[in-house]
Formats: sequence, C-alpha cells, structure tokens
Amino acid sequence: MMSAHNVEKSADPTDVIDESSSGVSSDRARRDLERRLVRKLDLRMSVIVVLNVLNYVDRTNASARLAGFEKDLHLQGKQYATVLSIVYVGYILMQLPGNMLLHWLERPAILIPASMAIWGVVSGLTGITKKWLFYIEGGATVLVAISAIFILPDFPHNTRWLTPEERALAISRLTEDGYGRVDVLGKRTTMQGLWDAVSDWKVWWLSFALIIHFVALSFAIYFPTIVSTMGYDTTVTLLLSAPPWVLATITSFALSRYSDKKRERFMCFFVSCATAALGFVVSMCTMNMGVRYFSMFLMAQIAAGQMVLWGWINNMFAREPAKRAAAIAVINGLSQTGNIIGSFVWPSNWGPTYRYSYAVCFAALAVSTGMFGAVLDAGTAPSLQAPQYLKPFSHLHAIGREETVSTIHCRKRLPAERDVYILVFALSRRSGLRSQADVSHA
Repeated sequence: MMSAHNVEKSADPTDVIDESSSGVSSDRARRDLERRLVRKLDLRMSVIVVLNVLNYVDRTNASARLAGFEKDLHLQGKQYATVLSIVYVGYILMQLPGNMLLHWLERPAILIPASMAIWGVVSGLTGITKKWLFYIEGGATVLVAISAIFILPDFPHNTRWLTPEERALAISRLTEDGYGRVDVLGKRTTMQGLWDAVSDWKVWWLSFALIIHFVALSFAIYFPTIVSTMGYDTTVTLLLSAPPWVLATITSFALSRYSDKKRERFMCFFVSCATAALGFVVSMCTMNMGVRYFSMFLMAQIAAGQMVLWGWINNMFAREPAKRAAAIAVINGLSQTGNIIGSFVWPSNWGPTYRYSYAVCFAALAVSTGMFGAVLDAGTAPSLQAPQYLKPFSHLHAIGREETVSTIHCRKRLPAERDVYILVFALSRRSGLRSQADVSHA
C-alpha cells in the first residue's frame, strides 16, 4: 500500500553529511521514530483484515449451496458453478485499469474503500432473491468501507496524518527495501509502466502459473460442501468449516515471519503446497470421518504459502512503481481465470468422495509449484545488486541484502566508506542520475 513512487524532490548531499555526524544518538532517534511509525501504520492497516473478511464473505457464498440456494433459484447442472464463476470475470476485466488508475490517482485510501462500497451495494441487492443475509453482508461492507477512507494511508508523500519526519522515514524505509527506486531510466509514466510489464516474460509465466495454482485452490470455494460430506447438518457443517482456517491463519503468520527472517521464499511456499497436496491425497484415499477432517486442516495450510507467494511476486517487481502496478494487475487479473475454471471442478455428481476433484487439485498444484520453482531457477528472484551507476562500489554491498544508499546506512559506515557514499551522491546528482537517497529524502 505504501509506495515511494512519484517522489520528485531530491536531497542535498550536505543534508546527509549533517545527519551522519550525529552518530549513535541519531541512530537511536531513528529507531524510536521507526517504532512509532510502524506501530501507527500497523494499527491503521489492521482495517485491511476487516475489509478482507467482508470481501470473502461477499464473494464466497458457496455455503449458500447448503441452505438450498440452488433449489430456491431452480439451478441445475453446471448453472450453480456458472453463477459462482461470473464474479471473477469482473476481477479479470477491472484489475489492470484499477491498478493503473491507482498509480495515477495516488489515493488508495479513497479508491479501495469506494470500490468495496460499490461491491457492498451489489452484494446487498442480491437480497432480492429473498436471502435476507445478503442485505446484512452488503450493508456491513458499505459501512466499513466508508470508515476505511479515514483510516487507510495513501502513499508516504501524500498521507495526511503522517508528520514530516514520519513521511521522510517511510519513504526511506521503502527505498532501502528496493521499492520505488529510480534508476537510469528515470521515472516511468503509467502507460510506459504497462509496456514494461507486458514486455517482461516473468509477468506471463507467473500469470499462467497462478491460473493453474488457483484451480488447485478451488477447494476453498467449496469448502463447506467438502465438510458436509462428513454427514452433519448445515449448522454443524458451517461450524466445522472454521477451525482449519483458524489454524491456517496462525501458520500463515508464523511462516511469513520465518520467510522474512531467513529471506527464503520458494522453500516456504513449497512446504505449504506439499502439506496441502498431502491433504488432497488423504481425502482421495478414505471416507473415514476423523481422517478426512484432519486432511482438511492440511489442505487449508496452502493459505500460508499464498502469503509468501504474493510477497515474493511483489518483490520481483519492486524496482519501478509504474511497472509494478501494471505487472501485479496483469498477474492477479489473469490468474482469476483459474477461479473460473475451478468453479467447475466440484460438480455434485462427483460427491460425496470428490476423488476426481481432489485429483485435479493435486495435479494443478504439482504443475504450478514446479512452474514457480522454475522462475527461481531462472535467476529471477528479486535483484540484490546495486543499480548500474553504483556498480563500481558493489564491493561495499553486503552479501544477501542490498545496502542501499540512504542516510541510515551512511551513518553505519566507517568514515572512509561514508566519504565514498557521499561522493556517489555528488556524482549522481551532477550526472543527472537520481540516487536512492534522493528519493528517501524527498
């Protein structure tokens, strides 16, 4: 959500020299300010959890199948699957223009809640089918979406409730992580970013890998239907559907933290997928109630891999904001095709064993995981190298993490090394190439 793009101002190298002279006290002050900033952002960004909960409540009403939704609407054969799949058509059509508009407008705190409010109205109107629950779901979505406008941040340079010091630090933190860096090409426009995205083979490879991967994830859409195969009534079935995802939430948090700490993406993703694949195999092999319910816990663990996967994909395109906005939109938009296909993987006549459905999910998961592994083998993991104009100083970069040119790193350097960085500042400004620290101090 927070990005360092469209930051036009540049810092004077003398500012860095002045700041770097403050030594340990400046480091301590920076750490204190950083803790306050992260705490403030975490608190406000927690509303995203509520927005996502309502998002999934509104668009994954597959549980209505258990409450006679098909019978009430006189749906037969593949008609129910078709109804479920239609929602993803909107994702495919609007993902790219939506992200490009977001990059141009620079007001995610308005655009995202506004989109959710509109969807909440549409979801509420579904109540015309005499399902009063849809009125409650849609109304809650609209209410929370309006509240989110005043809570969510925009970008660091235009978030109104950030102090100047917090704003500068937020930009610096993103720049240190490689987001929003402006290199030799300079700042790219929205249309240039789109061209950069569609010209990158990784965008298309990841899109097709995710299409297949989302077919494997189709079990989540029909999860209440899968749980119902244990023979309980509707109320108990819906209650039993929750615990696997509660455990998956805990696992997702733990795996994401471990992935960040160890700077390892694919292996964490692979372990999550392997666990889910084991769940598919177990469900294919038995109808034993206890064992089958245990397999559902295993299947739900694929959610943890999803968190790591999207962090990995975002890091692949962290360099230029315009390209990142378009690339993520294309990937996420096209990948929804997998959800459309997946809606037809769980027909009622394949139940109650759904062995064929599990087999399809297992095969799709194996193929997609292999495709993601191929991306890693191709050397397309996020670049940890310096920009071209810093290559002569690449020996100063620590192995395993890019040491970006910013005041925090200058203060950590020995005087002789710090002087080299200050020289880089001066040379980059004179040659018209904006350094990373120019962005971080805008």
